Amino acid sequence: MQINDKQLEQVNTQIQRLLAADSFYGRRLREAGVTGVSSVEDFQKLPFSEKQDLREAYPLGLSAVPQEQIVRIHSSSGTTGTPVIIPYTKKDVEDWAIQFERCYEYAGITPEDRIQITPGYGLWTAGIGFQAGAERLGAMAIPMGPGNTQKQLQFMIDMESTVLTATASYALLLAEEIEKRGIKDKIKLKKLITGSERSGEKIRKRIIDALGVEYYDIYGLTEVYGPGIGINCAHTHGMHVWSDYVFLEIIDPKSGEVLPDGEWGEIVLTTLVKEGAPLIRFRTHDLSRIIPGDCACGHNEHPRIDTITGRSDDMMKIHGVNVFPAQIEEILASFPELSSEYQIRLSHLDGRDTMRIYVETNGSVDWEDLRKRVASRVRHRIGFTPLVKIVELGVLPRSEKKTRRVFDERYDD
Repeated sequence: MQINDKQLEQVNTQIQRLLAADSFYGRRLREAGVTGVSSVEDFQKLPFSEKQDLREAYPLGLSAVPQEQIVRIHSSSGTTGTPVIIPYTKKDVEDWAIQFERCYEYAGITPEDRIQITPGYGLWTAGIGFQAGAERLGAMAIPMGPGNTQKQLQFMIDMESTVLTATASYALLLAEEIEKRGIKDKIKLKKLITGSERSGEKIRKRIIDALGVEYYDIYGLTEVYGPGIGINCAHTHGMHVWSDYVFLEIIDPKSGEVLPDGEWGEIVLTTLVKEGAPLIRFRTHDLSRIIPGDCACGHNEHPRIDTITGRSDDMMKIHGVNVFPAQIEEILASFPELSSEYQIRLSHLDGRDTMRIYVETNGSVDWEDLRKRVASRVRHRIGFTPLVKIVELGVLPRSEKKTRRVFDERYDD
């Protein structure tokens, strides 16, 4: 996928806005000698930006508009380090709602639906984005926010919610509670939209089987509006990304070279019309690929990215081997006896690194045999044998937000 003439014109407008504002980003472009772009080659020479760059602009150094034009700020959901503050103009807020409305429409959601919103509100972009899109569509928004599972289920039943929005982790928790309480016949859900964390096929199937819903993945990040810049349609897991608002590239995470459609790499995004905090070639660290060819839905003006497989910065190095959590999850998913939940704990003991993998199963299988088979398959895949610990179904924690599955304890005090 290559940037077209209209998008180049939009990038030029963004560059001029940043230079004129003399913001953190504008100074970065000026130092690099950037005054504009006139070709694909020019665009691909523009410097990348990273989350650390945005942190260094704290608190409002990213703003490309006068302060009186900023109507809202949001911040990324990270819990460590300097926060990233993203300012929004009135138009940015409206554009985000338009994109979110489009997401709902691609998922076949109509004004007749009742959308129960469980992602968080506040500085995080999730809850308010889901709500703004629902209201623009004309559907009923039920702005629950996270937590209080008893109340979530009560409203789900009493309000006859037809759409649930949640992290995959919380959707799983709710699905298991519905099964445990035997209330599936009282639930009217038809569709589920999840975002904010990667979810493998096993957890997706578990949720779909428990809730009987159509499953949609939404894409986005606080630095680039928030969730809602893309979603899969009914025909594929691939997520359409709104090319009239963001330009999408896939790069080699090591070399930074742009990769052709179909090859896996890191997602890089450029905002084309964002006013408050335009971003040029922002490295998301999310790993995916542009799916080549046309989609059966016919909306081929918007390119599709594949299901996110992980992040280029979540690699674990142990015994000299580079390991991604997605590799472990893929192995565990091949065992029908295991649940979708797992934990990986890395520790340093007696002069050597150790990987422990905690997995869940029920009491009807031979735990020792299963433990050996899991360890053997991991060894054949990644080159060393982990310590596999099997626990009862439901022992590993469920989360109302994102589930943390990797714990590196090697550097703890």
